[in-house]
Amino acid sequence: MNRYFCFMNKWPTMIFIALVTAATIGLMVIQVYWIRDAVKLKQAVFVRDVKQSIDKVVFEINKIQLEERVKEQRRYYEENRNSFRAYDSINRVLYQNFKNLRTINDIDRFMRNSDMASKEISQLTFTYNKHEPGNFYYNNKSRIDSLITWSLKEKQIKTTFEFGIYSPATKSMILQKTGQYPDELLYESFVFDLAPIGSMFAYPNQLLLYFPHEKTFILSQLWVMLIVSVVLFLVIIAAFSFSTYTIFQQKRLSEMKNDFINNMTHEFKTPISTISLACEALQDSDMPKTLSFYDMYVGMIYEENSRLATMAEQILQTAVIDKGQLHLRKEPLNMDDVIKVAMGSKSMAVNSKNGTIDYQPQANGTIMMGDKVHLTNIIINLLDNAIKYCLEAPHIVINTINRGDLLLITVQDNGIGIGKADRKKIFEKLYRVPTGNIHNFKGFGLGLSYVKAIVELHDGQVYVDSEPGKGSTFTIQFPLN
Repeated sequence: MNRYFCFMNKWPTMIFIALVTAATIGLMVIQVYWIRDAVKLKQAVFVRDVKQSIDKVVFEINKIQLEERVKEQRRYYEENRNSFRAYDSINRVLYQNFKNLRTINDIDRFMRNSDMASKEISQLTFTYNKHEPGNFYYNNKSRIDSLITWSLKEKQIKTTFEFGIYSPATKSMILQKTGQYPDELLYESFVFDLAPIGSMFAYPNQLLLYFPHEKTFILSQLWVMLIVSVVLFLVIIAAFSFSTYTIFQQKRLSEMKNDFINNMTHEFKTPISTISLACEALQDSDMPKTLSFYDMYVGMIYEENSRLATMAEQILQTAVIDKGQLHLRKEPLNMDDVIKVAMGSKSMAVNSKNGTIDYQPQANGTIMMGDKVHLTNIIINLLDNAIKYCLEAPHIVINTINRGDLLLITVQDNGIGIGKADRKKIFEKLYRVPTGNIHNFKGFGLGLSYVKAIVELHDGQVYVDSEPGKGSTFTIQFPLN
């Protein structure tokens, strides 16, 4: 039945965690989808801007090339003026319309309107290409580079690029900017025809443009979105992890609180019942009221009352420590004397279980500044645990040694020991080590948390070394200066 109720209590928590997990994953998937679309959009804009920019470059290259050929034709006609009867009309076509060229279509139209001189122009073009193949591109390499750079900057495309001039007729690369990316230029580049439509060239050359860092450039334009997305991812994951941790932590604390209340109820109930029985016995008129009778029951009431006071004081001290309101009364004291006082207070408890406390002082320096009451209490707490969590006659060894300016106090027992998982939690408030089917160990789970708090208030540290079935060794480290 308890397992059923425990499962029912966990069920809403598991549903909540599952829903939050699904929502978190959903948000991350949506965010990734948006980022992917944003990258695609930026890539499309990049392609569009590159094409618009290079269209201008292609026009300028074609115009420059045509201008040089027209100049060559003019020179040719000047040298052979008497041989061309149509020179004046050719000159008018070539020069009057050339200044009006604005687009690639204008160049195409200009070339088609020059058909009246097709024979002479074709002859000249053949001679020009035959004697100086590719010279135009080599001679104007820096100019082409500048045109591309300037045109790309107009579209805010500021990244490294590689260009080349490719001849489909010969299937060869006529020109490359650096020569570092020949394969990329052929297979991964933007391709632009240099010759206009309807031109006289049978195989127009091509301008190839490749961006080695294209993806990096596109992502750099989204760096704000990417950073914000990563931060949001981290915030969501951190918030989810913290929420999950808090839920389980609160659930664990709730269970520990319930255990604490149950333990406290039973711990207080026992001395209260004993005191109540003693009082009834003292009030019973049928009981003989001898001196030994009064001494026995009054002593019982006194012991149980002292026990109640000790438990109440332990709880109050823990509350004071949690609020940070504990004020230590530090004074020079000898820890050797403190240990002996603590041993004396637990001697009867050890003797009642036929056990022993063996003190083996090896430290030369045991004088330190500390609060005598609280330091005595932490030794008593460790001795009390060593006696309580022992299934046989307890054998406890207390040792003191010096390590530099430190005083180390070890309390070793032959108790049931502590598992690895529990060793990390035993100094937490209200935590009690599970003891399986053994239920004769009483306590609030406040003793070791009190020990840790007092030790740290004295600028010290406390450690535990333990294995199940092999006992435990608690080591307290205090600075002597």
